[in-house]
Amino acid sequence: MSETAAPQRDKLLHDLQLVIADAEELLRMTVDQVGDGTAEVRSRIQDRLQAARAELASLQEEATARLKAASHATDEFVHENPWKSIGIAAAIGLVVGLLVARR
Repeated sequence: MSETAAPQRDKLLHDLQLVIADAEELLRMTVDQVGDGTAEVRSRIQDRLQAARAELASLQEEATARLKAASHATDEFVHENPWKSIGIAAAIGLVVGLLVARR
């Protein structure tokens, strides 16, 4: 995933966590409800929540693995090319400084 998509992905993961938590609370609140097919619907919802929770955990593990890989690649680049790294950091600092000064 690109760097610009990372905040969107993080927000989506957070939103999914909130939806799962709300659905679990709704299930707890309706535990006393009795009716035609209520137990079946509750069971289906619980199964889907467990699947969603597992998928969310998988996405978080994948995001963590990608972050570690990117961090490792950056570390290797800096160690193999220290002067290029300094030049890149200086250029980024200059651009950020110019942007801040314009405001």
